[in-house]
Amino acid sequence: TYSLPILISNCSNNYGPNQFHEKLIPLFIKNIIENKPLPVYGNGNNIRDWIYVKDHIKAIDMILHSNKIGETYNIGGDNEIRNIDLVNQIIQLTDDKLSRGKSSKNLISYVEDRLGHDYRYAINNQKIINELGWKPEYNFHKGLNETIDWYIKKFNT
Repeated sequence: TYSLPILISNCSNNYGPNQFHEKLIPLFIKNIIENKPLPVYGNGNNIRDWIYVKDHIKAIDMILHSNKIGETYNIGGDNEIRNIDLVNQIIQLTDDKLSRGKSSKNLISYVEDRLGHDYRYAINNQKIINELGWKPEYNFHKGLNETIDWYIKKFNT
């Protein structure tokens, strides 16, 4: 309306180093390290798409340099996963890295789901792929491994 030079991006769930430890991935890594409960909403079947923070940054940079004023781009990681499957991956990787003899799966505690909690968050990122040539570079397993390594260094003292 006012000819402001605006670019808009919407993204899926970010993960990576330096994320506040109340978010799902860092919280669960920290809780595994400290042998605290892993609170999983509902039955854990909610689905989320995850994008590694470095991929998100590259996408934002590409959008900013596109000079396509007024456009909106969705940035997704193409990593849809059920929460319980993510939790099990975090447990397995973190336990292995901590050389734990037993699994931390016993720390999982199912808690009441939030009212109105969406079953699935997904992003169609075809526009940014087709128009700007961006695509996520980090494979989920590699990004998750790097993230767990970072939080172990931070919290495993």
